[in-house]
Amino acid sequence: MLCRVSTHEIAELADLSRAFKALSNPNRLAIYLEVLRHSETAVKSCGLSELIDRLEIGAPTVSHHTKELVQAGLIRVEKDGKFLRCRLNPAMRDKLTHFFTKPDLE
Repeated sequence: MLCRVSTHEIAELADLSRAFKALSNPNRLAIYLEVLRHSETAVKSCGLSELIDRLEIGAPTVSHHTKELVQAGLIRVEKDGKFLRCRLNPAMRDKLTHFFTKPDLE
């Protein structure tokens, strides 16, 4: 029996695939987890300088990996005065949560 996948489902799978690919790198996973940790605080964001200090990763490396996470839709980077702050993309977090808690295996 063939399984039919809608255009919407293909788009969802493509989104998840990009997210998993981005998170497969240990530095990007560490950055994402740090942004996730900050999202549960009152501030709701994490500065790039905080990531550099906390993770002991050089600025160019953090910048590169942050761009990859943004392209994968996992985080957003916003300018806050002269600082850049990372925020979790709640829509992608919801997609990941749904994938891991209620997989559609029909």
